[in-house]
Amino acid sequence: MAPKFKDGDVVLAFSGKWVSWAHTAAAYAAFLSAFFVGVSLHYHKIVQNEWFGYPEEWFPSVSATIGDRYPERSFFMLFIAITSGPRFALVGLWYLLTARPNATLPKFVAFMGVFRTLTCGGWTYVTSTDDHDWHDIFMISYLVATVPWTAGCLALSPNNARAVKYRRYLAGAFFGTLIPLVYFFIQHKVHRVAGAYTIYAFFEWALVLFDVAFDAVTALDFETFELVIKDVNGSSKGNNKMVADAVLEKEKSRQANEVFGHAFSWASAIDAAADVYNGFVFWSMLTSLGLVVWYFPLWHMGISGYEVMVMVTVSPFLLGIKSIRVLVVRNLRICHFLALSGLLGYLIQDPARRLFSVGFGVWMSCLYWAATWYSVAGRPKALEAKISAWTIGLILSSVVKFAFHTSNPIWPTSHAQNGGMNGLGFILAVLAVLRSSRNLVQGEGNLGISGRKEGSSVLAGFGIGGLFFALHSLLSDSSTMILWVWEGYPVRGPISAPHGALTIFAMGAGLVLGLFREDIARSWTAYGIGCVAAAVLTLYTHWTGFYGALILTVYLLAASVPLIGSAARKVPVKAFGVGFLVYNFMVLFHVWLVAYAFVPGGPLVREHTDWVMITTMLLIGCGVFASLSETSSLQRKRSHLDARKTRSYYLYILGIVQLMSVSIAYLRFPTNDYVPYHKDDKVLTAGIWTIHFSLDNDMWSSEYRMRDVIKELEIDVIGLLESDLQRIIMGNRDTTQFLAEDLGMYVDYGPGPNKHTWGAALLSKFPILNSTHHLLPSPVGELAPAIHATLDVYGELVDVFVFHSGQEEDPEDRRLQSIYLSELMGSSPRPSILLSYLVTKPLEGNYNTYVSEQSGMYDIDPTDWDRWCEYILYKGLKRTGYARVSRGTITDTEIQVGKFLIGEKDDEVAEVRNARIDEGQVPEGLRFPAMFRGEGVRGHSYHVFDEPRYYA
Repeated sequence: MAPKFKDGDVVLAFSGKWVSWAHTAAAYAAFLSAFFVGVSLHYHKIVQNEWFGYPEEWFPSVSATIGDRYPERSFFMLFIAITSGPRFALVGLWYLLTARPNATLPKFVAFMGVFRTLTCGGWTYVTSTDDHDWHDIFMISYLVATVPWTAGCLALSPNNARAVKYRRYLAGAFFGTLIPLVYFFIQHKVHRVAGAYTIYAFFEWALVLFDVAFDAVTALDFETFELVIKDVNGSSKGNNKMVADAVLEKEKSRQANEVFGHAFSWASAIDAAADVYNGFVFWSMLTSLGLVVWYFPLWHMGISGYEVMVMVTVSPFLLGIKSIRVLVVRNLRICHFLALSGLLGYLIQDPARRLFSVGFGVWMSCLYWAATWYSVAGRPKALEAKISAWTIGLILSSVVKFAFHTSNPIWPTSHAQNGGMNGLGFILAVLAVLRSSRNLVQGEGNLGISGRKEGSSVLAGFGIGGLFFALHSLLSDSSTMILWVWEGYPVRGPISAPHGALTIFAMGAGLVLGLFREDIARSWTAYGIGCVAAAVLTLYTHWTGFYGALILTVYLLAASVPLIGSAARKVPVKAFGVGFLVYNFMVLFHVWLVAYAFVPGGPLVREHTDWVMITTMLLIGCGVFASLSETSSLQRKRSHLDARKTRSYYLYILGIVQLMSVSIAYLRFPTNDYVPYHKDDKVLTAGIWTIHFSLDNDMWSSEYRMRDVIKELEIDVIGLLESDLQRIIMGNRDTTQFLAEDLGMYVDYGPGPNKHTWGAALLSKFPILNSTHHLLPSPVGELAPAIHATLDVYGELVDVFVFHSGQEEDPEDRRLQSIYLSELMGSSPRPSILLSYLVTKPLEGNYNTYVSEQSGMYDIDPTDWDRWCEYILYKGLKRTGYARVSRGTITDTEIQVGKFLIGEKDDEVAEVRNARIDEGQVPEGLRFPAMFRGEGVRGHSYHVFDEPRYYA
């Protein structure tokens, strides 16, 4: 008979802890039953992966165990379905236990708990075989939601020392396991290390055990519950103090409670989101300016006059005129709307007019942000909010570029045909301006008009210039510094995806540091650490250099808070006018490093990235000095607590942005399962193309069109020249990321952006076993980059060289380069292919050094007289075909393509080797695509010969 209490009869009563135990038992049963059944019935099959099997791999991963095989999959699905009931009950009880009046964190944690449960069902019942994309989406959503669920449970833990201790241990073990898990997965997936997947599997199983055990700890808290449901201790009403409450009684000023311990307001959250989007729009327009300016000297092959548009950022100089300053401060909304004209450039077809549209938008945007910071400088809460919005806007811009393979979908070089989302971006920008400026008090703040000076305004301007340049040049794309430390295969450092998420995480961590510990961020100690980190990035490669990059990233974002705040309290014309002028000087400085052959005075700074980095840090040091020279402000201190309440909404957004980057990193993780187009015929199709920095004749980004023609030509290995886009003037882009992932190819970016070349890259359907980067002798002209890579082609090692020779004006450079490359090719005993830009006439001059006994290389077609730049050479292979394909309007250079049969060699006798045959005598798998005959497609067709050439 059920017991009776004073509140009435109870039909059934049991302790809440049994909900936790039921959840734990069912969850462990799901995984362990699948494990034992799988090992018993299909051991050798579930330890097999794409590279190795038993005995190299001898322990199955979780995914292999619970996957598609019957009956272990059925065991798992049965018990995981049973787990769902206790799971929902566990989340509900946790909410009842932790909910307090006007507290939003318990609601958020409960939502994440329900979301995790639903996504668990998603990846459980939709396997990778059923739908690989949706399986991955559900899986990454589950893993991402685990972070706030775990952190939230820790923050809300009731005052139960035993439970808190176990949660800390298990959470630490869970997150600590992620590091070796990712490491060994990369060892397996990228490096193909035998046995690495087995070690990875152990860590994967450990994650499962720790994840379930973390939730099992709730049994210690749910002992206070008696179900049907009756709370015998009153914890759900807030009568029992939580750990956070107990600590807060002793530490009234604890920052976490000041930030998050207030009622959630959707209006304030939307305001913060609108502010952040405004920051995103600013960075989107600023990063596009250099790209549209670059188009003109690129096509003029020299100074065009349009370069003057880089100076539009100095519009804050207008704030030096009192009447204009008052007019702008009192009409910030109008200024902001005028700035949005930069987003409408995509509607303009004419490149020059599009440039002017973007230039005007950037002019007004720089003026708006400088005036905004200045106008709210007397109110620390508002100033911190605007600085947070601007910096999170930069982080969001980097995340969006991470998602879109380093392109920004609202740039004026984008439109619907190449992945642009310009219309949506503009509509959101208009809504964001309307929202963020609806309550704007015109001309607000005593400081806004009169101005109060503390310290040197000019030094603050120097600091702003150095800071803005560092943020733009290094952090406007998450892969820039990764490519600084990239040195080729085998992989010995970070790769753009997934490790771009680490850069983005460091950006977020730096901003949090600057907000919570501004005293540290503005200190000389932090500055010294930042300088050391900059030196490490500049001088070292691989992981060592990247560690310096991450520390520098944290410092730059942390320093943004005090440096911008300090500049806002200075004379605006000196702080922001001088700041943007110095920024422009640094932009030109870092362009001159590689463009020295085309600009006046260029040779003076040739190849001096170290000078740029030193100057940048010295400028930031000036800003640090100016900020430290300010007197303390009682008003700022008193307002700081109120600012922390507003701060929470920006931190929520920052957290969401960080979770987005983790999700993108997971979805972009390289699969390394690429297949050549004609593997059964053992054909290698190689091509060379000078892509002219991925801007077409009409100033549109060209990577989508490039992808289409490379795919249609069925090219397995292609060298891309003029491909280094990781500079401000080129938008800090990397076209090779998009091409490699979309086409399913391995990629070597070639010499990085700190190597001062115009770029050479290699894409390959075949694994790149080793690659070495070379900078060939260039005593006078531009540096000549080269890649020497060894590929695994159908089990045979083949060397591929990608090379861009110096320009025509420097014959001695080109002569020295021909000797260097000839010796390099001759040193390889393996079959080899050169994909190159040689700047020579066939059969004349340096041609006879490249094609010589020393190099051992043959010309793919010595009778092709109509060449000057691009050449394909080879040795130790059977060449079966050669074609030239017109470029359309993508670039200024054609595509040259050759076909080679692996396992055979051409005859040494030239007459036999170069004998041509009709296409009818060529097997179908060795032919070039027929779609490019005649007029071809989209401006691409066989030309010069009007058809491909085939050889016996």
